Amino acid sequence: MIFRQLFDSVSCTYTYLLASRPGGEALLIDPVIDKVDHYLRLLSELDLKLVKAVDTHVHADHISGLGALRDHTRCVTIMGRKSGTDVVSMRVDEGDSIGIETIALDVLYTPGHTDDSYCFVMADRVFTGDTLLIRGTGRTDFQHGDSRAAYESLFNKVLKLPDDMRVYPGHDYKGDTVSTIGEEKAFNPRLQVTSADEYAAIMDNLNLPNPKQMDVAVPANLMLGFTPPGKTIEERTLSPEDASRQLGRDDVIFVDLREDGERERDGIIPGSVHMPYGAIDEHVRPGSLLNAIAQQTGKVLVLYCAYGERSALALETLSEAGIENVRHLGGGTDAWIKSGGALEKT
Repeated sequence: MIFRQLFDSVSCTYTYLLASRPGGEALLIDPVIDKVDHYLRLLSELDLKLVKAVDTHVHADHISGLGALRDHTRCVTIMGRKSGTDVVSMRVDEGDSIGIETIALDVLYTPGHTDDSYCFVMADRVFTGDTLLIRGTGRTDFQHGDSRAAYESLFNKVLKLPDDMRVYPGHDYKGDTVSTIGEEKAFNPRLQVTSADEYAAIMDNLNLPNPKQMDVAVPANLMLGFTPPGKTIEERTLSPEDASRQLGRDDVIFVDLREDGERERDGIIPGSVHMPYGAIDEHVRPGSLLNAIAQQTGKVLVLYCAYGERSALALETLSEAGIENVRHLGGGTDAWIKSGGALEKT
């Protein structure tokens, strides 16, 4: 496995790069917008393709690099289901898994620092965001933070992980880079408590100043935005109502770009075929099934995903490959459900 721990000295943020092999897929955790050029250069040097970028929560001390990375690489952007961010490609919750090739991150919902804080767990390490820091824990005095919720997340979830599991936090202000669950149980001063009330008494009296970039970072991170470039995509975007009128037609095929877990959890538009977004480059190559269907049958492809981001990016890819008879569902299954569209279980 390829693993890099990257540091932003302005916000003291750690960003993590994971990949299974040289020349393979890569994932970034908690990217910072000011470091995007550095990430792109490193990805190129290591011959990696960024396929997913994920934030542990809505950050208050830096602007996220998710949107910029999506625009540069067409990667999938991911946040927790509780996040108030306007648009990302995927939303995950506890019990879900974020995967690239042979790497899988299990999702833990760990509210407390904020109400949308998540940790990501591998076999030997956990990425804790601001939930658990090295010899510290995330403050709970803004963004719907809750010290008692933080206590429950820490003591009933994170600290239940094996003692030898490595802890990689979202920040460090003293120069530490990694710890373990066992070390934090033994030496983290904020964890030497016996009750939620005792923990809350510590956290509710820290009297810390707000993060310097908070007034800028939080609004920016809630409004990542996504405007697919080009008139072509604008003209080929279907509203849920328009898409529903195409359902069941012999000359139309609905193509689901979501991952297996999303399909199983949320259901599918009836009659759709499955072609995951992560393999879209393979699907549009000459001789591929999708290319053959589009070019030889003349059928219209209606692409859809969860929120419309992946389908718009895929439409771009197909258009660049010369496939013209393609549309996408604006707003994805989220908009489809809100309009009363039917879904069926896989």
